[in-house]
Amino acid sequence: MPLRFIHTADLHLGKTYRNSPGEIERYEDFFRSLSVIVAAAVRQQVDFVLVAGDLFHVGQILPRTFARTIETLQPLKDAGIPCVAVEGNHDWIHRRDRLSWMEALSEMGYLRLLRPARTEEGGYRFDSFDPASGRGGRLEIGGRHLYGLGYIGAQAGSHVPRICEAVKTEGNLLLFHVGIWTFSPVEIGNMHPAEAAPLAEVFDYVALGHGHKPYRVQLENGSEYAFNPGSPECVNFGEQKYDKGYYLVELGEDGRACWEFHPMRTRPMLAMTIDLQDAADADAALHRFREQIEAGISLEDERRPLIDLKLTGKVGFHPFEIGRERLLAILDEVVRPLHVEIRNHLSLLAREDTETQTFRSLAEIEREVLGELIGAGSAWQGREEELILLALSIRDRVLKGETDGEELLGLLDRKPS
Repeated sequence: MPLRFIHTADLHLGKTYRNSPGEIERYEDFFRSLSVIVAAAVRQQVDFVLVAGDLFHVGQILPRTFARTIETLQPLKDAGIPCVAVEGNHDWIHRRDRLSWMEALSEMGYLRLLRPARTEEGGYRFDSFDPASGRGGRLEIGGRHLYGLGYIGAQAGSHVPRICEAVKTEGNLLLFHVGIWTFSPVEIGNMHPAEAAPLAEVFDYVALGHGHKPYRVQLENGSEYAFNPGSPECVNFGEQKYDKGYYLVELGEDGRACWEFHPMRTRPMLAMTIDLQDAADADAALHRFREQIEAGISLEDERRPLIDLKLTGKVGFHPFEIGRERLLAILDEVVRPLHVEIRNHLSLLAREDTETQTFRSLAEIEREVLGELIGAGSAWQGREEELILLALSIRDRVLKGETDGEELLGLLDRKPS
């Protein structure tokens, strides 16, 4: 029989800006997205909902996030609509000796969490899902077989032959948290289109996640077989240029998928470059800052926006004179943003002698200081650039408040040896 289902991914529940005035409001944005999708599923009376990974923003979520997730998924459970999910890279927990939050949701019947077993030879085994334990790699709904595979990293393409070999049924769907090169906007966790193509021989519909940009993957004959809906809410700055939504899919008896992309109403997210070139002093720079903000921001949405600002130009004063507090005061008067990130790329004027002037940005000075500190230890000589990039990456993640301690340790573990 034909099946109707909703395909979503990368919901990132629990995401917020820690210690920000807009922390609670931003936290609710992601649950609001899931609520819209759940309401659509109930209204459309779909056969199931697919979540192709990254239900949560971090593996170690707060108890309030777990309770809020149960509350949001409850209408699906009440309507008898299965929510079938796999784990994404953000859902992972680093210590596997404890029950994950997604496993707990599966045991409680709010999710059907699919995870394959592995054979001694390194192959895959998709055991039938057991509702009592909340475990299994394959689920049958309406005569179709749903297989699930979470995030398996950069070598995903090499696993495709083993995945296909383990499938012994027909009329199959696959949930897979992986990106496809040339389509996915992320740089890790992808496979090449040629590596993914054999999946089309075994699965009628491949439900992808991972990259937050929607896309569809075709075979050489033009037929579409793999779909990524992207994230339904903007997770990171830069995503405002992507469409945001989910797929409503009808899978016919012949295995052909008819899809509709349903757009979501996301919180306004703006990226602006403010040019302060040749500003003589801080007051002049702040005046020009206000003018460009007033001219460049026009909002039709009543919700407070998220703003990413980049300050550029060579100025005749020390860039620290226009501190974050003074800039935020102007923004609050003009637009009342929910959250602001400011990157100060103003150039610092340093006089080497009376006739020569050299301009150096704050970013250049940061890198130079880090290089000197790292290079001072003989054990690190020759690896300065690698460790500078690592230090700056950790700094940026901590300042944004988006990373917990275990993720930082994972970042250290992944650095090149």
